[in-house]
Amino acid sequence: MKLHEYQAKELLQRWNIPVAGGIVAQTPEEAVAAAQKIDPTGKGPWVLKAQVHAGGRGKAGGVKLAKTLDEVRTLATQMIGMKLVTPQTGPQGKIVHKIYVTADAFYPGPSPIREFYVSLTLDRAVSRDVLIASAEGGVEIEEVAKQKPEAIFKLHINPTLGLMPYQARQVAYALGLSGEAFKNAVDFLLRLYKAYDALDASLLEVNPMLKTSDDKIIALDAKLEIEDNGLGVRHKDLESWRDVTEEDPLETEAREAGLSYVKLDGNVGCMVNGAGLAMATMDMIKLAGGWPANFLDVGGGANVERIAKAFQILLKDPNVKIILINIFGGIVQCDRVANGILEAYKIIGDIPVPMVVRLQGTNAELAAKILKESGLPIIPAVELAEAAQKVQEALQRVQ
Repeated sequence: MKLHEYQAKELLQRWNIPVAGGIVAQTPEEAVAAAQKIDPTGKGPWVLKAQVHAGGRGKAGGVKLAKTLDEVRTLATQMIGMKLVTPQTGPQGKIVHKIYVTADAFYPGPSPIREFYVSLTLDRAVSRDVLIASAEGGVEIEEVAKQKPEAIFKLHINPTLGLMPYQARQVAYALGLSGEAFKNAVDFLLRLYKAYDALDASLLEVNPMLKTSDDKIIALDAKLEIEDNGLGVRHKDLESWRDVTEEDPLETEAREAGLSYVKLDGNVGCMVNGAGLAMATMDMIKLAGGWPANFLDVGGGANVERIAKAFQILLKDPNVKIILINIFGGIVQCDRVANGILEAYKIIGDIPVPMVVRLQGTNAELAAKILKESGLPIIPAVELAEAAQKVQEALQRVQ
């Protein structure tokens, strides 16, 4: 689950991590009231930040500086409701429903003020959390990695020990800090890791981490993603923080139905059981010349109702031109999947796209008999490569 900047900062403050705070506003009037509360003198300046689940907001016009209360109102009117397009949103962009009003951390801005990049995430290649830091903060880290890879510092963390003080000092030293700023950065990094670990986060990014003119270290911006599996067990209170307006409606519907679904930009709707098989299925579709429209795992214990619901979700994607069902019957039996397909036809009516079905494993023969006797226009397949090839052939006929 992705969180907005204001939500991430609220959580960081629970671990006594210094942040550049602010107030959330959903209307221009609320934005003006927030600015007045932040600076009762009304002199400003203030920064207005669009709250969307995407990076690169500044370049896209999602971060604005207001020098007067009239500018706060004008800019808030422009920003709330606007479509923000960044490299991370894609061309479809995201609608801004909220803005975050903060004081300008750079005003009056006596030097030296420095910006750094710091993040914590999982490095799957070595199965360890990794702390990534760079003195090139305040810009897109992807560009830094491309243009100046030597400016990226990485440190892997032992899961048993966590981030150790000597490692935090290594990072602060690599960032070129010294004196009081060095000490504050070490404390900041240690607290940041504790928050990351305790929240079961999959990503905690601070860009920029700011060194102020008096050598304080604060989080000027923050991005936080929490592992969904942790939400259901240890962080049930945070589930209500989910902003479904920022999520794909089909992904939200699938999650509520207990399905693992990720929308992609292809034209082949996939229904599979098991994440590994789903990934292999998408690979085979690509090798055959197709393009997956989604990742959809119905799970090992899928019942008839869940399979029917999966069909409904697949067909709500207008890009889906063909459906591939690839089920290995282990916990979920193939005849149950076959009955789910029949139930889907009853609920939905005529399925308007071709459907290739590969059912192997427990009760596969019974499933084949059920589907054959149903008279439905199903394209059967035995091997995965065969199924992928039949998908491609069917696509050529419908295009």
